[in-house]
Amino acid sequence: MNSIKSDVLLDAKGLACPMPIVKTKKAMSELESGQVLEVQATDKGSKADLKAWAESSGHQYIGTVDEGNVLKHFLRKSSDEDSENRFSRIINNEELLLKLNTDSDAFILDVREEAEFAFSHIPNAVSIPLGELKERLSELDHKTAIYVVCRTGSRSDMAAQQLESAGFQNVYNVVPGMSKWVGETTGL
Repeated sequence: MNSIKSDVLLDAKGLACPMPIVKTKKAMSELESGQVLEVQATDKGSKADLKAWAESSGHQYIGTVDEGNVLKHFLRKSSDEDSENRFSRIINNEELLLKLNTDSDAFILDVREEAEFAFSHIPNAVSIPLGELKERLSELDHKTAIYVVCRTGSRSDMAAQQLESAGFQNVYNVVPGMSKWVGETTGL
């Protein structure tokens, strides 16, 4: 399996509860909004503990990969994703699901971080994290309708604005995004 990209690695191997959470809390406080923390732990209870801690503290629990004796937990520091959407062409999840059922060529651009995409994404979606979008515009077709998705619709809003500024005419922001997606997904 390919390794999942994270911004910071925290080694909590050999530590028992509550130390993985204590160290995670400290490491998370030093991250910037939107960055991904990988916590490597050997405590089997750390999966439930870190998931509950992330949810109670407002951070995103992305998922856990079990690699034998080591659990690799991925968490994303909370960001201001509840800001008001400003991009004018918006479709909701249900409209995108209908579109996918009738148009097998619909182009889904997922602008979440690599770790978020790796754990769960819409089949055939293309991953270009928001931070890489400007450098990777040449990978996109100006003539194709592009449906931009993220976790809540905030990063996809910013991406849709960037695409429109770069001359893309047929761009749609999908809201609320993967946090409420009920269609088919694939991933780890």
